[in-house]
Amino acid sequence: MRSCNKNKIRRILIGFSLSEENDEKMEVETESVSDDDAPQETIIDELKTQLKQEQEKVASYEKKLQYLLADFENLKKRTEFDVQSKVNSALDSMMLKFLSIYDDFVRAKDVLAKQKINTDGLSAILKNMDSFLSENGVTPIEALGEIFDPQLHEAISVKEDTSLDDSTITTEIRKGYILQNRIIRPSLVEISKKP
Repeated sequence: MRSCNKNKIRRILIGFSLSEENDEKMEVETESVSDDDAPQETIIDELKTQLKQEQEKVASYEKKLQYLLADFENLKKRTEFDVQSKVNSALDSMMLKFLSIYDDFVRAKDVLAKQKINTDGLSAILKNMDSFLSENGVTPIEALGEIFDPQLHEAISVKEDTSLDDSTITTEIRKGYILQNRIIRPSLVEISKKP
C-alpha cells in the first residue's frame, strides 16, 4: 500500500513543477515514506495476519448463523406441528360431539319409522348433517362384510358362523368416521368366528 503511495507522490512531483519551497516539503515527505522496505514487510505481514484473523471470525460467525438458522427452522416446524396438532385435536373433539348428536337423530328417525310416524323432517335434517360432514372432510368407515381391521374397527362381540371367514364383520353397531385421514371414531362391530 505504501509503495503505491510512494509511486503516486513521485508521479505528482514529476508531473508538476513546484516552487522551491514546495519541492523541499515534498522531498521531506517522500523521504519519510521511503525509509526501508523492512518495515513495509512487517506491516504487510501484520495486515495479512489481521486479515486471516478476520476471515476466521467471519467463518465462525457464518457457522453460528447457519446453526441459528437451522434452530429457527426446526423451531418453526415444531411450532407449526404443535399448532396443527392442537387445531386437529379441537376439530376432532368438536366433530365427535357433533357425531353423537347425529347418532341421536338417526336413532330417533329409526324409532319413529318403526312406529310408522312421518320422518320427512328428520330425513331433511339428517341430509343437511350429512352435507356438513362431507364438506368438512368427515367420511364414514365402511364395515359390513369387511375383514376386521383393529385400526378402523372395534369388536365388541363375536358370533359363530360357518359360512363366513374368521373376523368378517357381520353387524355394525355404531358407525365409525375418518376426518382428513385421521380416525376420529372407530366402528363398533360384531365379527364372525368359525366354530
